Amino acid sequence: MKRQIFFCCALTLAALFGGCIKNDLPYPVVEIVFEAVEAEGLDGAADINLAQRTVTLPLLETTDIRNVEISQATITEGGSSSVAFPGTFDLRTPLYTTLSLYQDYLWSIVATQNIERYFNVRKQVGAAVIDPVNRTATAYVSRSTDLANVEVTALKLGPAEITTYTPQIEGPTSFETVRLVDVTAHGRTEQWRLHVEQTDVTVRITQCDAWARIVWLAADGLSDTEMGFRYRKKGDDAWIPVTDVEIEGGTFRTKLSGLQPQTTYEITAYSDADESDIREFTTESEPTLPNSGFETWSTIGDILYPYAADATPSEQYWGTGNPGSMTLNKLVTTNVKEPRPGSEGQYSAQLESQYVSVLGVGKFAAGNLFTGRYARTQGTEGYVDFGQPFTGHPVALRGWVKYNRGKIDHIKGVPAGLTLSKGDPDQGVIYIALGTWTAAEYGGTDQSPVEIYTGDVKTFFNPQGKDVIAYGELVLENSIDEWQEFTIRLDYNSTSIQPTHLMIVCSASRYGDYFTGSSDSEMWVDDFELIYE
Repeated sequence: MKRQIFFCCALTLAALFGGCIKNDLPYPVVEIVFEAVEAEGLDGAADINLAQRTVTLPLLETTDIRNVEISQATITEGGSSSVAFPGTFDLRTPLYTTLSLYQDYLWSIVATQNIERYFNVRKQVGAAVIDPVNRTATAYVSRSTDLANVEVTALKLGPAEITTYTPQIEGPTSFETVRLVDVTAHGRTEQWRLHVEQTDVTVRITQCDAWARIVWLAADGLSDTEMGFRYRKKGDDAWIPVTDVEIEGGTFRTKLSGLQPQTTYEITAYSDADESDIREFTTESEPTLPNSGFETWSTIGDILYPYAADATPSEQYWGTGNPGSMTLNKLVTTNVKEPRPGSEGQYSAQLESQYVSVLGVGKFAAGNLFTGRYARTQGTEGYVDFGQPFTGHPVALRGWVKYNRGKIDHIKGVPAGLTLSKGDPDQGVIYIALGTWTAAEYGGTDQSPVEIYTGDVKTFFNPQGKDVIAYGELVLENSIDEWQEFTIRLDYNSTSIQPTHLMIVCSASRYGDYFTGSSDSEMWVDDFELIYE
C-alpha cells in the first residue's frame, strides 16, 4: 500500500520516573497488522489499509469470487489470526478475522471485481443500461426501429472467455417482448432478461465538466451515424467543430482543450442531422500558489517560517517541521540564496534530513515543506495539519528541484510490505493531491483538515483514500546535482467532483514519517507552478 508523506518530528526529553517494581505490569501494546497478502487470480497487488484495518483484493474478472484462494497472509511477528491461512474463501461478503498478540484487532478482507458487460444493437441510442443485481440489460433505439427485427451486434454479461450463453442471441432478433438468456460461468448459471425499448431522444449531452481550460464532454447518439460536438463562445455566431471524438456504439466523448478561463461557452451534440439542446458552461479560474518561489520567510522567536511575520493564519500557506525540530535547536528547512537558473527571485528552500537529539536521546527528522501547518508536539511525536483551501482543477505541478541522496542510517519503521536496511539508498519525494477532506473526519482544521499524528501510522496519508480526487508524485531515486525542472501530472479519479483542498508535500526522505531515512539527504526546491492545460 502506498503511503508517501514526509514526517517533521518534534522532540522533547521524557522525564524519568522512579518507583518500586511490581508484578502486575500491564501487557505492552503491540498492534498486529497484515504486512502482506497474496492470492490467486489478482489484478494487481493487495491493498492494505492500516487505518481501516482492511485488506482489499482486486480480482481479475475471470476469478471465481466465491472461491478465492488466499495463498499467503503475513502478519506482524508473534501475532496470530483467528482465520487460518492459506485457504479458499467466498469473498462476495467480507471475510473477518481477529489478529491477536497482547490485544485483539478486528480486520476484514474484501474483494473488488470489475466485470465488463455490454449489450449492443444496431441503431442503438446511447449505451445499454446494465443491472447485474437484477440481471437485466436494456438497450434503447429510435421510434422508427422495428422491434420485431433488431440486430444484436455484441453481448457480454459474464467473464471474458469462460462464459457461455443459451440460447445464442446473434443477428436479427425479435424484441417485441423480453428475451431470456442463461449466462453460465464457473459452473453456475444465471438467467438474464434482455430488453430493447424505443425512445424519442436520439442525441443528448450526458456530461459537461468544465475546468479552467478544459471541458470533458460525453453524449448519447444513434449508433452507426456521424456523431460529434460543436462549441462556441457565448455571443459568437460561428460554431467550431470538435475533433478527436471517441465513439463507442451509441456513446461518444471528448476532452476539449484550448479554452479560456472564466469564460462562458455553448455546446451542442449531433447525430447526423439531429442535434441536442444547447448547453452553457463557464470555465473555472486558475488559482495560483502563494509564495511559490519561496522568497518570503520570517523568523519568529528562533523559528524560521516560510511566510511573512505579519501573515494572518489564512496567509500562512506553507509549513515545515521547524517548530518541532527547534525544540532541540535544529532547523530542518531553511531558505538559501541558491535560486534555480533564470529565476526572478533570490532564494530557494533547502530541506535537510537529520538526526535531532540531546544527550543521545532523539529521533530522525526528514527535511520537509508542505501546504499546511505544524500543529503541536506531544512527547517525542508531532501533529501536522495538511492542506489548504482550493477549488480548481490543475492538471500538473511544475517546479525545480535538486537532490542529494544519502544512504539510510536511521530506521524505526517502514510501510507494510516494504523491507529496508541501513546502507540502502534513501529516496526523496514530492507529491500533490486534491481532495474533499474535512476536519470533522480527519482531525485537522477547516483550513488544513488532514491531521497526521506521527505516533500512529493509521493517521498517515493514503493516496488511495476515499476523499482523494487526484494524485501525482515524483520519487527521487538518484541524486540531482544541478537544478532540474520537473512536471508532476495529476491522475484524476473523477472529472466532476469539486475539490475543497490542495495538498503539496516535499520530503528529503520519503519514509521520514516512519523515522526512517538518511541524515545526508538534502533537497532544494524552487518556483512551483500549477499547470491547467
